[in-house]
This record gives sequence, structure tokens and C-alpha cells, in this order.
Amino acid sequence: MKYINFDTWNRRNHYKFFEKVDNPQFNICLNIDITNFLKFVKTNKVSFYYSMIYASTYVMNEMEDFRYKIRNGEIILQDKLKPSFTDIGASEDLFKIVTLSLENSIIEFSNKAKEKSINQIDYFPETDVNQDELIYFSCLPWVSFTSISNEIVMNKEDSIPRISFGKYFNDNGKILLPYSIQVNHMLLDGVHVGKYLEKLQKFINEI
Repeated sequence: MKYINFDTWNRRNHYKFFEKVDNPQFNICLNIDITNFLKFVKTNKVSFYYSMIYASTYVMNEMEDFRYKIRNGEIILQDKLKPSFTDIGASEDLFKIVTLSLENSIIEFSNKAKEKSINQIDYFPETDVNQDELIYFSCLPWVSFTSISNEIVMNKEDSIPRISFGKYFNDNGKILLPYSIQVNHMLLDGVHVGKYLEKLQKFINEI
């Protein structure tokens, strides 16, 4: 983690522009082609949800723009981000929040995530996790949404990306996944989200 000199930061003018609005968060929803990725998941007998969390986190960590955070009016650059995700048991209606670092592979991460989720008793465990390191994930496997919103505290410094998945579906032989990403406009623009989505699609296509 390192602090960024705001006066020489190339985004300072855009930051100041969006700092004026009440809620600088923006959200984009789209369908991602997971046809090949789903074959990989089924072949390796791992959780699709955990695997998609891994893929999204891995790609986001590869992009410096997504690792900028706002802390007490200063800009910092995180070394790595980790996923914090909602999870629910097959016989439950209440979710828990599970947080863990990325592992070396999708299979290893998926196994670790499953183990931690099963063994975690608390729904909202008290941890000393640095919020600046997190990406929030959630899933609605019952709904193929076209739009979604997230609960949020009205804090302009909220720099945590929020990613949601919906129920995937077949469209003319392709399997598509409703995918939502929400970020802070003070730090990121549509061009950054667009590049992220391109890299994510490439990653899951080529796995």
C-alpha cells in the first residue's frame, strides 16, 4: 500500500469534478458469456459461484485503477484486493458474509472458500479486515436480472467495488450470466469498467 501525491495524480481534476455530487457511485449491468467457463467449472467439479468470484478478483487485481482507494481525503494504492462475499447454505434462507484471500488457482480458492463457508458459524463475523482491500460480491441465482441496485452508506469515500451475479440462462446456444459492477466515479470511469469487462471476458474464455 502506498499514498499517492494528489497534486501530481493524473486523475485529480476528475476526482474533484465528481466530488461535488451527492452520490458518486455508478452501476453497469450486462450479460457475460460463460459458455466455456461453465464447462471448465463442471469438468473440475468446483463451485461456479466461487470460481466466478476468483476470476473477477484476479482480473481486477491486474488493473491498477481498481486498486486506488480514498482514505480520509487521501488517495492510496492497494497492493492486492480480496473478495468478501455473501453465501447461503442449501437448507438456509439467511446469508453469511465470508472473506478470504485469493489462492493460487480457481480450484484451490474454490475448495478453501467452501471449507471456510461451511465452518463459519457467524453470519457477520467481527474481523480486523482492512475495508480498503475488499471487493463485495453477492449472487441472486434465482433471478436473471437486467438491473440491480445495492445498499450503500452515503459516504463519498466508499471505494469498495460491488459485483453481483444473477441466474445464468441459455440464449441461442450460449450460456449468459447477468453481471453487475458498481464503482466510485471519483476513482473510475466507464472506460475503466469497459476494459475490466473485456479482460474478464477474455480470462473466462481462455481458461
